Amino acid sequence: MPRDIPVGNGRMLVTFDDKYQIRDFYYPHVGQENHAGGNPFRFGVHTDVPGEGRSALYWTSSPGWQIRQRYLRDTLTTSVSLEHPELQLVVYCNDCVDFHRNILVRKIKIKNLANHGRMVKVFANQDFNMFGAKIGDTAYYDPDLRSMVHYRANRYVLVTFFGSAPEGSSADTIGAQGIDEYATGTAGFHGAEGTWRDAEDGHLQGNPIAQGAVDSTCACHVAVPPLGEKVIYMAMIAGLSRGELVDMHSWLLRMDPQGVIDRTSGYWRLWVGGTNINFGNLPPKVVESFKRSLLVLRTQIDNGGAIIAANDSDIMQFARDTYSYMWPRDGALVANALDLAGFSDIARSFYTFCAKVITEDGYFLHKYNPDGSPASSWHPWVLKGNRVLPIQEDETALVVWALWRHYFRYRDIEFIRPLWVDVVQKAADFMVRYRDPRTGLPLPSYDLWEERWGVHAFTVATVYGGLKAAHNFAVAFGDRERAANYAKAAEEMKIGAAKYLFSPKLNRFVRRLVPKDMQAPPDSPTYHEDQPLAYEPSIDEVYEVDETVDASLYAIYKFHLFDADDPRVVSTMRAVESKLWVKTRVGGIARYENDYYHRISDDIASVPGNPWFICTLWLADYHISRAKNTADLKMAIPILEWAAGHALESGVLAEQVHPYTNEPLSVAPLTWSHATVVATVIKYLEALEQAQLCDTCQHPMFRLRKRGSVEVRNQAVFNRLDADFESEDDSSLEMASPSGRVVVPDPKTGKSLRLTLSIDTRDCIGCDVCVAHCDKGVLRMVEQKALVDLRNLNQCDMDGACVDVCPTKVVALSVTPEDGISLSDAETASLNDGPVLTPLDELFDGTSHGKTPSPSEAKKGNGRKLPIVGR
Repeated sequence: MPRDIPVGNGRMLVTFDDKYQIRDFYYPHVGQENHAGGNPFRFGVHTDVPGEGRSALYWTSSPGWQIRQRYLRDTLTTSVSLEHPELQLVVYCNDCVDFHRNILVRKIKIKNLANHGRMVKVFANQDFNMFGAKIGDTAYYDPDLRSMVHYRANRYVLVTFFGSAPEGSSADTIGAQGIDEYATGTAGFHGAEGTWRDAEDGHLQGNPIAQGAVDSTCACHVAVPPLGEKVIYMAMIAGLSRGELVDMHSWLLRMDPQGVIDRTSGYWRLWVGGTNINFGNLPPKVVESFKRSLLVLRTQIDNGGAIIAANDSDIMQFARDTYSYMWPRDGALVANALDLAGFSDIARSFYTFCAKVITEDGYFLHKYNPDGSPASSWHPWVLKGNRVLPIQEDETALVVWALWRHYFRYRDIEFIRPLWVDVVQKAADFMVRYRDPRTGLPLPSYDLWEERWGVHAFTVATVYGGLKAAHNFAVAFGDRERAANYAKAAEEMKIGAAKYLFSPKLNRFVRRLVPKDMQAPPDSPTYHEDQPLAYEPSIDEVYEVDETVDASLYAIYKFHLFDADDPRVVSTMRAVESKLWVKTRVGGIARYENDYYHRISDDIASVPGNPWFICTLWLADYHISRAKNTADLKMAIPILEWAAGHALESGVLAEQVHPYTNEPLSVAPLTWSHATVVATVIKYLEALEQAQLCDTCQHPMFRLRKRGSVEVRNQAVFNRLDADFESEDDSSLEMASPSGRVVVPDPKTGKSLRLTLSIDTRDCIGCDVCVAHCDKGVLRMVEQKALVDLRNLNQCDMDGACVDVCPTKVVALSVTPEDGISLSDAETASLNDGPVLTPLDELFDGTSHGKTPSPSEAKKGNGRKLPIVGR
């Protein structure tokens, strides 16, 4: 079951299921010590049922609720609506975890659609499993804190309400803190379901304490007037002692719950908007997906540096284990995406974490807990009596690869200095050693999908990328001996890959090689090969070959083993796209042919596997890598739109989706999915920056990082010296439009002319060039797009400079006689000393989209570009 709206701060993470029930409560590490994870934390209301003469309790899991779970824009504050037509009641909720303190606040607005006043009791059930087990817990009512408290050892959680404000209070008044009803009891032991059952008659018995396997339920009473609304708040506080709860409880009373929501929403708007990225011609839904991905990524990262793969505990039903671990591969790719987006401090924490856990021999283990201890693994240390390393070597390589990219971008030598010794040298020396001397390729290990043992194309490519990165570090640090060793090993690996991984018979690279003289396949009763291994005499009988088409073959160009334009890579990626595209209305790229993981369909020809977000986005990455101009780059946009369009309503991306219904499958959110969105968008924008250069100075016309003031949407504007709040009522924004039309006098004849000025915002890259050449203020920048300021349109001098300088030709200027009399051919010829641009009515008809029409099209529309007149 997906986790639609996770909220957290790097130390505390709370997730919700599709019924708006808390399902995971991690503290004090993201991904470690899930104090929920068993039964859901129920939330509901008890009130009268209009027209039926009875009252009832409706949990959000009960039938009849229409639930929508989203976020407030650019924040980690939820926006949840729960409507129950039968109850004639709507509940709106906002949840957030304070960005600095371990406090969850929920704002609850109750709207009564009935014509009579009513008492609404809001119930909240807490089924904590402290330390992840329902043994030895205590739940009690604390009269000093007027709250429910759950604890075991040094883990404490407080739950309380803030009631509705007294009648006649101002709109921003918060009601008194406290609980109107409560109960504690046994849950999950000897058939006891919990105190949520006690609440179903609308009353709680008031048992003040319970120990062992326990839960608690509390209530807040709200009198709501006819057709009126009331606001209450709920809060959860996590701490290491009761004293810490007392301190944070006092702080919350001073700050008040709405203050927590306001300050936390403001923080996340600044966090995601402060990078000042110009998104160019990317569609709005792709931009929103990028920002939401960054925010969701942050919820999955522990403040200690561990980047967690996912925190959806429902996956335990599949394998009795979770994704709540740090895989070095996932972490390295996520850290690289964060580096690309400008969040180098988070990436540094990850690299520091890696320095603490790498083995003395120079490799990383399968995965780690957030506290740095080794996590569970299914990779054996012995295969058929022989000692082997239980590793996925690509995980070691990718950390080194990502670290070089980090250093090249930020040049933080003081940070890199110890990592050069403690991480890069250790890992690179291991990668040099861990090779087959006959071929130069890596020795066998497990693949990135954690399913197969052998020499994988993905692993070869990443180890090559890691060795090249280590060589670069060695050169930068002046270590000539290591530089030579790493370069030699990388080159031998490239030669080996060309000889052994490329199949002339298939005219593409193969997924995997299995050494004939080594212990393969693994001695496991559950191990099986989905595809028969083929005999390939061209590789000197060293290997058997796995010819399965796998999306991870993209790594061959991604990590620069071979160029994206290499014919061998082109044919390989062509096979990936043709063989792995899911041929249903959902679409997307599957992992590999005949993928069995969470399989939905046996129609392998149409559905080779479920579509994965990362695999589909790799195809966009490939198009960007091969692009030579902006037209080529646009091939990636539909794929980015596919990813955004197949997300949950909240913007959360799962690992994979149902090939027929688009329902999320496996875990959601998957951190890797969101990181791939971020990395692909930045790669697109960096390519766009290099695709359009000034003819004079050869500098980019489009800038990925906007210069000048930073605009935080709906919040603030600041530069190096000054900052100010954005106006809450900026009427000027209402007068900015993609198009405008006005009647103006002809500067030569005085006749009335109809002037139409428009911007095709779909292809506007926000370069600001047209605005810079418009000294009349007719054009202005709004949210990274040039728009027409309707207040100043009549000041347009019609010289067409904005049209001439636009590098993407999205500015359209059309002038026609107001009296409808067509100009003669001679008049048109005398005035048209430049290209005629599309009139407004053609701009949005889906045909020309702001491009220059042919002369015949221009004549039909009587459009023209006026000659330059004196300013």
